[in-house]
Amino acid sequence: MRYAPLHADVADGPDAGAAHWLKTTDNAQIRVGHWVSDADRGTVLLFPGRTEYIEKYGRAASELRGRGYATITVDWRGQGLSDRATPNRATGHVAAFGDFQKDVAAMLSHARDLGLPKPFYLIAHSMGGAIGLRALIEGLPVRAAVFSAPMWGIQMSAALRPFAWGISSLARRVGMDTHMAPGQETENYLTRTALLENALTSDEDMFDYMRNQITQNPDLGLGGPSLRWLNESLVEMRRMSRLASPRVATTTFLGTAETIVDPARIRDRMAKWPTGNLEIVDGGKHETMMEGPEIRNRFFDIAASLFDAHT
Repeated sequence: MRYAPLHADVADGPDAGAAHWLKTTDNAQIRVGHWVSDADRGTVLLFPGRTEYIEKYGRAASELRGRGYATITVDWRGQGLSDRATPNRATGHVAAFGDFQKDVAAMLSHARDLGLPKPFYLIAHSMGGAIGLRALIEGLPVRAAVFSAPMWGIQMSAALRPFAWGISSLARRVGMDTHMAPGQETENYLTRTALLENALTSDEDMFDYMRNQITQNPDLGLGGPSLRWLNESLVEMRRMSRLASPRVATTTFLGTAETIVDPARIRDRMAKWPTGNLEIVDGGKHETMMEGPEIRNRFFDIAASLFDAHT
């Protein structure tokens, strides 16, 4: 078990934190970080979104620790300090969306090796929500799950959708699938966007928290997705839309100011999820866990109540 860097100064998480390098079954090197808890009520497997990294969830780990839960999270392959899949580090690329399940397996095995307290629970944000839903369908051993703006669909105009499918499929056939998708930029979103224009949070403190992490540690940053990532994600979301929801107690948070993922897909799935509940966040943008204190407290209080009910 090899230690990996953990930028505790910008994570602002609990003192008892550490990160390790892991190898997946296909030999990718990924970084996994964890924070322990004194209460041993269980452990939250926290699945980040696209472009994200361990340090971004330091404050979330503090919120969970204050409610009695340990946290373990990951730099997915292709982002954070994990192995990047293309020579251009700014491009978010994955060969197959299913490869993320190998990262999940390595993370779960690591949680057990560390002796983190059981039972396990899931919190999954954005792209992590797509990975998390697939993992639940395939039997991820968690008692309950909470989703934050899960990527069960990408928000785009009806006119743009056929173009996205067409160009990403063509790129695979002609060997240009590692190229960045049209309209995307190499610079990280947080460093090129002002507070009032950003689609992530309406809270200035949390916006500065996230931006400072990238400014202080540029290697954590990621730009736009590759055409391969776009195609793989579209295929995966379409496949999952045809599958029944797993019988796992679930709460999903969706902001009324969501502009990144598709709210209609979220509403549709949650309406059909027998053990699911949809929480609407008035005025909330994409990142409920990065909104102001009132919204954050609501998120973590509801998550902890759900987990407490399934200990």
